[in-house]
Amino acid sequence: MDQDLNGRHALVTGGGTGIGLAIAQMLAARGAKVTITGRRGAVLEEAAAANPGLFPLVMDVADEASVVQGVADAIAARGPVTICVANAGIAEGKSMGKMDLAFWRNMMAINLDGAYLTVRECLGGMLAESWGRTIFVASIAGLKGLKGAPAYSASKHGMIGLMRGLSEEYMGSDLTFNALCPGYVDTDIVTRNTQSIADRAGIDPEQARQMMVKTNRHKRLITSDEVAAMAALLVGPNSGSLNGQTYEIAGGQM
Repeated sequence: MDQDLNGRHALVTGGGTGIGLAIAQMLAARGAKVTITGRRGAVLEEAAAANPGLFPLVMDVADEASVVQGVADAIAARGPVTICVANAGIAEGKSMGKMDLAFWRNMMAINLDGAYLTVRECLGGMLAESWGRTIFVASIAGLKGLKGAPAYSASKHGMIGLMRGLSEEYMGSDLTFNALCPGYVDTDIVTRNTQSIADRAGIDPEQARQMMVKTNRHKRLITSDEVAAMAALLVGPNSGSLNGQTYEIAGGQM
């Protein structure tokens, strides 16, 4: 693979597993120094041990002080962040009637506030370098909403709104902002949700898994590498005109 990102510093939140790790590995393979963040140090260390281009950093995106200090530490170690991937998030369904304010606020704190804080802290380096690529890992739930998951859908809609606002704010510069909107991806989140759906619906786990599989238009789970392949286009040498867009990765038209 071309080393077209040689010398770039990328930061990927939730970079120890799943989509985040796949994107981080892609960036490292192209020459970037990649800071991967998350709340579980052991998971990050394991991912970094398998790839010398990854650098682990324990950071909680829902905690402003943690993000401010974490990004500052990453910049001190590896220079300005010019590729920011706001990937960290949670996915949990709960109907409106069963949702309390604590559930709502936790969803927003991690999925939306976390993206805002991460990008805010990375933006200065992009402006100083006059080049930057920001990718928000959203969801098809950010475009059409998911039944039984209004809080999750709202958080991803908010993320896309943030992306679109930033793309307009920095229009004309060499900073771009885009969102990936995958369907159900074969990650730990789907594994956890399988049991949750089974419990709520009173069905067995395999039936619950098939409910998610059938939501994807091509009737299979998406791989993390398929999402990373789209991310690769958004940071590549000819990506300057890819800006303010949502990219559906759902196996067909939604």
